[in-house]
Amino acid sequence: MTPEQLATACVRHMLDRDPASRSLGLEIVSVAPGHVALRMHVTTDMTNGFEVCHGGLLFALADSTLAFAANTYDEVAMVSSADVEFLRSATRGEVLTASAVERNRGKRNSLYDVTITNAAGETLALVRGRCARLGRTLLPPRQ
Repeated sequence: MTPEQLATACVRHMLDRDPASRSLGLEIVSVAPGHVALRMHVTTDMTNGFEVCHGGLLFALADSTLAFAANTYDEVAMVSSADVEFLRSATRGEVLTASAVERNRGKRNSLYDVTITNAAGETLALVRGRCARLGRTLLPPRQ
């Protein structure tokens, strides 16, 4: 398996087993080792009392994107911390894309930046997250 094929298999495996991400309707846009982009359509159920997408759901999009990117090497990794900057609101009907980029991959920890944009290319949120690898594989053994 090439590194790209492995990364794709890992992301699909995670999404198939992630009810929270699936409940947000997350769609895979692109995958490469250490890099993942996911898409989310903002629905009425995702808006708050100000009629904009709830910040917690924007963070959930970023968190899933970050976690998927960190697991593209078939090594289980968990987000250990993250900081978010909300820059602009999203409204019902908008299509958002979160892109995670690996900045550093150490022996046990890694660092990622996630950018959430709308269809116009405007940046809505920036997230910097750290992940810790747990020392086990993600995919089941191949026969």
